[in-house]
Amino acid sequence: MTQSSMMSQQAISLYTQEVLRDGFCVVSSLFSRATLARWRQAFHPLLDAYITEGGSELNRGSARYYVTLPFVEPFADPSIFEHDALLAILEGLVGEDFVMCQLATDTPLRGSDYQPTHRDAPPLFPETGSETPPFQLAVNFPLVDVTAANGPIEIARGTHMLPKAEALARIEAGTIKLEPILMQAGDVMIRDVRGLHRGTPNRTDIPRPMVVIGYSRRWLQRPEVDIEIPEETYRRLSPRAQLMLRYNPRVDAVSPHRPKQESYDTFAY
Repeated sequence: MTQSSMMSQQAISLYTQEVLRDGFCVVSSLFSRATLARWRQAFHPLLDAYITEGGSELNRGSARYYVTLPFVEPFADPSIFEHDALLAILEGLVGEDFVMCQLATDTPLRGSDYQPTHRDAPPLFPETGSETPPFQLAVNFPLVDVTAANGPIEIARGTHMLPKAEALARIEAGTIKLEPILMQAGDVMIRDVRGLHRGTPNRTDIPRPMVVIGYSRRWLQRPEVDIEIPEETYRRLSPRAQLMLRYNPRVDAVSPHRPKQESYDTFAY
């Protein structure tokens, strides 16, 4: 059973404060497992085509693939990207009129390894030596249950508000730990992209796709990610969804996969 889109204000506040304090939170059973099963079925041909056509593994590591999802059925699903409770938490973190800027997946296969510990974005004003409130969030949810064996993300709690060098030193010293985050299909993680984290090896024979939807403050556009939106699809969206997706390119038809364009360099940070 999924959580009601009418989540209580108290729960919304608690999740918001958890992200501000720790850099992430996990909301259990927010999405329908049946919906995610349809996503999983539609995703595997995309992954197979991406690998067959030589999709780049740069910046991801061995046997790990970053694949953008086409904004078509079943992925263009308002019950996911426009979920009322999810958006209420996001608004408390990145303000009103935030934008949706990314729809992709990270999938390790057998043969993958530990990634270097990294952030997904640099500070807004690195010359100041201090961090700001959140400006971009990653909403992650797996299409399969995430176990200790199939490559859980590991996150260092609270490092979104520390300089990277200091956070890495604390991890090395053991005063901050990298924590594996185990999730069920339907669970949703909301995380500040500045928190230090890494992917871990998938030791099973089953791919472990993790979806990422990026949401940013209304004034932020990151050129390394975008969502191609078919005009026909855009016209069917709600006014709220159209506002969220306003910075993305609109096209006559979307490519089913774009292997030559997958160059989102997380390790630079």
